[in-house]
Amino acid sequence: MEKKHHVVVVGGGFGGLACVRALKQERVEITLVDQRNHHLFQPLLYQVATSILPTSEIAWPIRHLLKDRPEVRTLLAEVEGVDPEARELRFTDGGRLHYDTLVLATGARHSYFGNDSWESSAPGLKTLEDATAIRRRMLSAFEAAERSSDPEERRALLTFAVVGAGPTGVELVGIIAELAQRVLPSEFRTIDTREARVLLVEAGPRVLPAFPDGLSDYATQALAELGVEVRTGTPVTECDGDGITIGAERIPARTAIWAAGVKASHAAEWLGVAGDRAGRVPVGADLALPGRAEVFVIGDTAAVTNVDGTPVPGVAPAAKQQGEYVAGVIAARVAGRALPGPFRYRHQGSLATIGRRAAVADFGRIKLRGALAWWVWGIAHIYFLIGTRNRVAVVWSWFWSHTTGNNSARLITQGKQGIAVPRAPSVD
Repeated sequence: MEKKHHVVVVGGGFGGLACVRALKQERVEITLVDQRNHHLFQPLLYQVATSILPTSEIAWPIRHLLKDRPEVRTLLAEVEGVDPEARELRFTDGGRLHYDTLVLATGARHSYFGNDSWESSAPGLKTLEDATAIRRRMLSAFEAAERSSDPEERRALLTFAVVGAGPTGVELVGIIAELAQRVLPSEFRTIDTREARVLLVEAGPRVLPAFPDGLSDYATQALAELGVEVRTGTPVTECDGDGITIGAERIPARTAIWAAGVKASHAAEWLGVAGDRAGRVPVGADLALPGRAEVFVIGDTAAVTNVDGTPVPGVAPAAKQQGEYVAGVIAARVAGRALPGPFRYRHQGSLATIGRRAAVADFGRIKLRGALAWWVWGIAHIYFLIGTRNRVAVVWSWFWSHTTGNNSARLITQGKQGIAVPRAPSVD
């Protein structure tokens, strides 16, 4: 029997899964490798962190998604390196896996701009574990404040700081503010959760810097109406378990969340190539590693330039388009057909929510804001969710949250509280 071409895809995110799904060719067998057993819909991860959605509504077992593809094998493993000469992956447990073609779609991680020690005090938001940890810290802060008899300690516990004013940061502070202002006030007896201080800190001059000025200004105004304190133009210079320092100003804040930057996975190190400033692997117009036509790098792991010379943004639609494009290149090579032209990114618009009743949307000539943009945002996200069950579940959770003012996933789980409980609680 003819030996099939073995394609190994590392990463079950948007790019990797899109590549596997699009690569249907009789002469190919595929192995999908991921260190987690699920595909995650990251655009709604902040809603898990802020207790609107449970984890099961935005994540799906990879094996289940590919159960009807007998030519696809799924491996739960952590990659340690790549041997391009031998065409092998090396795993942390000592195992190896040979490939004929390799697709690296390993995503990005948090970047603290050289201050990695801040991560324990200000976790980022990239995984389900991150989301549940942030939810635990946030909800535990209210619980600890309820017990505290020290006014200064209570103020620090009720201060929530999000660093970075991109879509994730804006979406996080909007929901935290609504949680404090509208959801929790009737449930606590000692504290008034409406006194919570929610800060959004951005080193640049404005929020949502990738959006047009008009939409950025609208977002700033909408956040202010929710009670969010927006601080722009000054970076965070220190961050620890007791608070953050903005420039030279110290702010006691027992809950901090990092949304200020990302850096690529270790793919550049695995391949022995120089990454860009964010650690991304420079690739050619066909998304292959220069000099290694059998190695493709896509998504947040890759530094991709569009045909017009502009950089391709690190967003989910771009990763999906790259995965589908690479699948077409591989299929054409195996079948001996003409190769497709260079990769062309098709921008489908930018969206960001501000709380649960407003949003901004940039579709180039068409720009939306307010409730209409929120409906567009919601429909788009429902459309891209996987499976009817999850679409219905998310719609129901949103409906329940909006009509009752209650969040359905407000549980403190997984271990100890994320913040320290005051030493002298008041139980009078």
